[in-house]
Amino acid sequence: MTIRVMLVDDQVLLRTGFRMVLAAQPDMDVVAEAGNGVEALEVLRSTAVDVVLMDVRMPKLDGVETTRRICADTDPPKVLILTTFDLDEYAFSGLKAGASGFMLKDVPPGELLAAIRAVHSGDAVVAPSTTRRLLDRFAPMLPGTGKQDGHQELERLTGREREVMVLVAQGLSNGEIAARLVLSEATVKTHVGRILTKLGLRDRVQVVVLAYETGLVRAGGHG
Repeated sequence: MTIRVMLVDDQVLLRTGFRMVLAAQPDMDVVAEAGNGVEALEVLRSTAVDVVLMDVRMPKLDGVETTRRICADTDPPKVLILTTFDLDEYAFSGLKAGASGFMLKDVPPGELLAAIRAVHSGDAVVAPSTTRRLLDRFAPMLPGTGKQDGHQELERLTGREREVMVLVAQGLSNGEIAARLVLSEATVKTHVGRILTKLGLRDRVQVVVLAYETGLVRAGGHG
């Protein structure tokens, strides 16, 4: 199945570079481009897209607000934030707005392609250790951190699901969680799926953000 990708960046040269890399892949097709958020939203009204590569710092409408509006739609495409440095408050805001992950713009092509495939499949956090560093830096600024209503949300989970959620938030893969809890990887995947369903979350990045918001995991990565 071909992954339909949209490039959103105000730098034409950067879009050209990404397009060349993606065009060489048999399972990817660049179906649209935009130079800012306003253009992106306009194009998405008439173009079917699976994954959006989204620059966060753009004129007219930045990537964070654009991501928020995209993710508010019914059955939206997955959004992968592109940023120039990893501890970027814009990237953090992008995750909060509903992005499925973020990558540095100077990432090696192979990693970018793997990230697009991972985000499209919905079962992997892109660079979990980097995501955790970002949250460690900005989680104290979250308005919802430690709120009681957040804990009530987590009461829908079983004890085992909470255990799995903490380990997901610490950046562990399904295989690593399986080894830690002495479970099969398939069982862990089932637990992750139930966590997403019960909490109404789209993917693992959203699990990480919620774990920090509710205080289930504190800055520093410990539950």
